[in-house]
Amino acid sequence: MPQIDEFRIGTFCWAELSTNDQPGAKAFYSKIFGWTPVELPIGPDQVYTMFQLEQCEVGAVCTLSYDQREHGVVPHWMLYVAVENADATTAKAKSVGARILAKPFDVFDAGRMAVLQDPSGAIFSIWQAKTSLGIRLTGVPGTLCWADLATSDQAAAEVFYRSLFGWELTPGEVHTGYLHIVNSGEFIGGIPPVNAFHGAPPHWLLYFLVAQLGPTLEQLKQGGGTVVVPATERPPVRGNKKGVRHFGRARLPCVVGRSAATAANGHEKRGTNRRLTQMYADSSDPQITFWGR
Repeated sequence: MPQIDEFRIGTFCWAELSTNDQPGAKAFYSKIFGWTPVELPIGPDQVYTMFQLEQCEVGAVCTLSYDQREHGVVPHWMLYVAVENADATTAKAKSVGARILAKPFDVFDAGRMAVLQDPSGAIFSIWQAKTSLGIRLTGVPGTLCWADLATSDQAAAEVFYRSLFGWELTPGEVHTGYLHIVNSGEFIGGIPPVNAFHGAPPHWLLYFLVAQLGPTLEQLKQGGGTVVVPATERPPVRGNKKGVRHFGRARLPCVVGRSAATAANGHEKRGTNRRLTQMYADSSDPQITFWGR
């Protein structure tokens, strides 16, 4: 198993689901991904559910607080980016146009974090590790493998994230409107063209690796998910960086769940004979994506 034993600045380091149905989400994702839930008490009648594969942390689920619900926060997946210093990164983010939704604060002795909103409105968190690195496993089914930014201003997003995290943003060789996010030489995500998400509000879309898409979709349907946009084949595409795994034959995102949102066209992804499935996974309809064969 490719375990992660060091904190890699600029990478996507955590995936956290906030929902109205924590027990239901725990059961759903445990079945879909084979995750083992580990309950951590965080307050009176409150638990934070960590998900593990092979005893390595891969994500978490928690319940939306009363205050969040009162302020209209809906169930969602939160993407975390690893930073060296949460306070310094927050100050820098503000200087380049971000809105600070939650100022830096300590999460027990695990780390320090803040919640930010980019200039177009997409929300993400930053994580300064102390005792917890975040995701400890990668490259196997059930782990985070990619993230796309849906934005109303691709050019502004490129400037913002390049300035904040030092990411390189590289146009695809075939679909040049899709910008690949490269962190320290590693392809980690992308920014599709503005029209790719058909009017959906700005957000980060998370991708999780699965071994086989067909059986996973069957499990999804049994758990209450619905396929909204079917997958389609696309021709092989090669990456444009020496030493980076080539993009291969893939399927475009296939949206599942109860939402009418549609997925991006023209994605280029790593691997061979891979397929993608975008999903609204539990009864609360938070959205992620499957990436598998």
